[in-house]
Amino acid sequence: MNNLANLTTMHVGGQAKNLVHAKTEAELIEFVRAADQSKVPVLILGGGSNLLIADEGFEGTVIRVETSGNSYEIDACSGGTITVASGEDWDSFVDFTIEKGLANLESLSGIPGTVGGSPIQNIGAYGHDVAEVIARVRAFDRINDRITTFAAADCEFGYRSSKFKSERDRWVILDVTFQLRRGEFSLPIQYPELAKFLGVEVGARVPIADVRRAVLELRGAKGMLANQEIWSAGSFFINPIVSSEVADSLPIEAPRWPQTDGRIKTSAAWLMEHSGVHKGDRVAGAQISSRHVLALSNSGNASANDIIELARVSRAKVKETFGIELEAEVQFVGLSLD
Repeated sequence: MNNLANLTTMHVGGQAKNLVHAKTEAELIEFVRAADQSKVPVLILGGGSNLLIADEGFEGTVIRVETSGNSYEIDACSGGTITVASGEDWDSFVDFTIEKGLANLESLSGIPGTVGGSPIQNIGAYGHDVAEVIARVRAFDRINDRITTFAAADCEFGYRSSKFKSERDRWVILDVTFQLRRGEFSLPIQYPELAKFLGVEVGARVPIADVRRAVLELRGAKGMLANQEIWSAGSFFINPIVSSEVADSLPIEAPRWPQTDGRIKTSAAWLMEHSGVHKGDRVAGAQISSRHVLALSNSGNASANDIIELARVSRAKVKETFGIELEAEVQFVGLSLD
């Protein structure tokens, strides 16, 4: 059986017409190349943590990336350079870096998914994005049938975006090279929530292992870790970045994080909670998590259509109340919010 629900963290989705498992880089390229030559639709699947697949499934080839391995060099002064295969589990990789005494990934602990998915979405948490530590990305170019290496500056990283996301049907991530700092202490703690949990002031630096433990505990309390009893894709919507005029129209207590371009980032969770979206709200088998309003979840028997409808209702309430249209962080396959 090619049941895709078993391969996603939301546990929804229909059957794949064809499902293959790429254990090596050569297999991954060959599977993609063969499907493209046959004009067969392709879905590249990593950890399935940022994905909502239609109940009708996928009428094409699903390629599950299961490549593994890494190579690294660690210098006492300059830090560590680590190249990691795209199929490696993200949080296991973060744990590996902490064990090696390498800093700057500690605040990204506990994010479900694979290493290959990290540059596509430019994953981030608690004030830091993975783009800050990526040195290079190797990818297979499906249009020109060749491998291309991108320096970080060429990846077009933005808030939860990248070249690989905007051209998702072109690039297949093969591996990612990270440049990490050697040291026992974290980057300055930027988020008040994390600082409070650690018992320090905003801007303080603390041992990287302590930051990892705190982030894992905070994410766990929100139901945002993989393999928990809550079936979700983590944060369903991204925090909107709005003009200063729109930000000025929000209530004074609304969170505001100034951006370098003069715009303001605010909290999607705050907007939802203050527009009438509540933890526990349901549409059939879909439910707003009881732990965090951004986690739209499968209560056990949800269909993809249930979850989409719950997302539509939630987004409409925010639009009506604040005039801001939330953007989904989750990738849709065979579905749309519009």
